[in-house]
Order: sequence, then C-alpha cells, then structure tokens
Amino acid sequence: MTSMETSANRLLSLVEALLVTFLWSTSYVFIKIGLEEINPLTFAAYRYAIASVVLIVYASLCCREKMKEINLNRVAVFLALGFSGYFIAQGMQFLGLFYLSPVTVTFVLNLTPIFVWALSAVFLKEKPLSLQLLGMVLALIGILVYFHNSICDLGESTGILVTLVSGVGWSVYMILVRRRLWKENENVTVLTAYSMCLGALMLLGATALSGNVVNVSLGSWLIIIWLSIVNTAVAFVLWNHALKILKAYEQSILQNSMLIQITLLSVVFLGEQLTLQKIFGMALVFTGVLIVQLKARTLK
Repeated sequence: MTSMETSANRLLSLVEALLVTFLWSTSYVFIKIGLEEINPLTFAAYRYAIASVVLIVYASLCCREKMKEINLNRVAVFLALGFSGYFIAQGMQFLGLFYLSPVTVTFVLNLTPIFVWALSAVFLKEKPLSLQLLGMVLALIGILVYFHNSICDLGESTGILVTLVSGVGWSVYMILVRRRLWKENENVTVLTAYSMCLGALMLLGATALSGNVVNVSLGSWLIIIWLSIVNTAVAFVLWNHALKILKAYEQSILQNSMLIQITLLSVVFLGEQLTLQKIFGMALVFTGVLIVQLKARTLK
C-alpha cells in the first residue's frame, strides 16, 4: 500500500470516527428524552436488541461465509465484547443518564482515554511518561473543580460511579476490538453483529429478570428505532471499521470532542445551564486527557 493510499485510508477513518461522535452526541439528547418514559435497562435492551437484529440480517447477506466461521476462541472473544462493550458500557451509560445530565455523563466519560491508556500499559507493557502522569493529575483536578459542592448528592454520586464503570467497560471493548481487527484480521461487520447480539441478549435477560419489560408510546418507539438503526447499527460498524486504521489512543481522543458537542446540544435542546466553574473543570479535564493522548501516540 502506497503512502498516498495510507493517508487516504487514515483520513477516511478519521471522518468515520468523527461522524460517529456526532451521532453518539445526539444520542444523549434522545436518550434523556426517552428516559422520561422508559427505565434505563429496558431502553438499552430494546435499542441494542433491534440494532443487533439489523446487523445480523445484514451480515448474513453480505458476509455469509465469515458468519459460519465459528470456533471456541471466536465465541469467547464475542462474549467478552458483548459483556464489556454493551452490557456494561452501554447499560451503565443509560443508568448514568438516568441520574445525571448528558453534559455531566460526557464529562465523566471524558476520562475513558485514560482508562484505555492504563489498560494498554498493563496488557501491552507500555510504561507511563512524566508528562502523561501530569495530564492524569490535571484531569483529576478538573473533576474536583467540576463537581465541587455537588459531589455529596446521593443521586449524582451513584450516577458518577456507574458512568465510570461504563467508561472502563468501553475501554476494555476498544482494546479487544483493536487487537482482534489488527492482529486477527477479523471481519468488522461480523464482529460487531455477533458481539452486539450477545450483549443485547444479556441486556434483555437482565431486563426480564428485573421485571422491567414495558410497553412504550409511539414517540418513544420512534426514538428507539432511530437510535437502533442509525446511531447504533451503522455507527458501531463505522467506529470499529475506523479502529482497523486508527490506534485505540488516537480514536479515543476523538470521543473527547463529544464533550463540546453534547454541551452545545444540551444547552439548545434541553435548556441546560453551565456555570463558569463547570466550564473551567471541563477545560482542565480535556487538557489533561489531551496531554495523555498526544504522548501516548509516541508509545505505539
């Protein structure tokens, strides 16, 4: 592959990933509206169940032979991806949005690139640099600034905790996907379809056991269907496809742009108010994570 082709592929991957960040940013607004009627677990289960059916049908039509290549190792990987990327990451994110505003959830998830880096340091034997440690400290200071005077609220504390768990789950998912696509040359659509299907089954099982299976209004179904097809089935395939070219570090930093996107969307559509204190806290976290990610690129 020539350098020109490599550059073109990289540019396409950047565009794909940035488009997905926008779609996911709009998801926060839709989910916040939907949560007024539907409980978080049911919402997540319905969304990912529909999306996984769409992907399984599509993969069966365009990647039939790859769909048949099932072995124990492959199933184990798909189960791990379904659990970490959907049951934990997405399920806990919906629960976080039940307790917190979209901006606050995004703010907490802005730490996810640090989780990605930390897990990479453990499993890929990468060592932290001094400037990276400084970036982490700066991000933690930003958290304290952002949540000053409100961290003791029980609902907010619960929301922060489950959102942090969501971020860890997503970090595990990204590293597993990157490794599988890069080293095993896995088919993107098949990987996304199978792992999402297994994650959706876990969410549906938890929903059934909790007794939260409910009927919803037409308006809520329209939100769920849009999120399922566009913001989930299409978006996850694009995101994972970009991971074939972009490093996990590079791609995770793009997610931090969602902090700005969701802030603007929440102010416009949800009437959310931001104080100078919270804006300053967000700036510190964004700067800290950016420092970590810019240096992380030199480690690969």
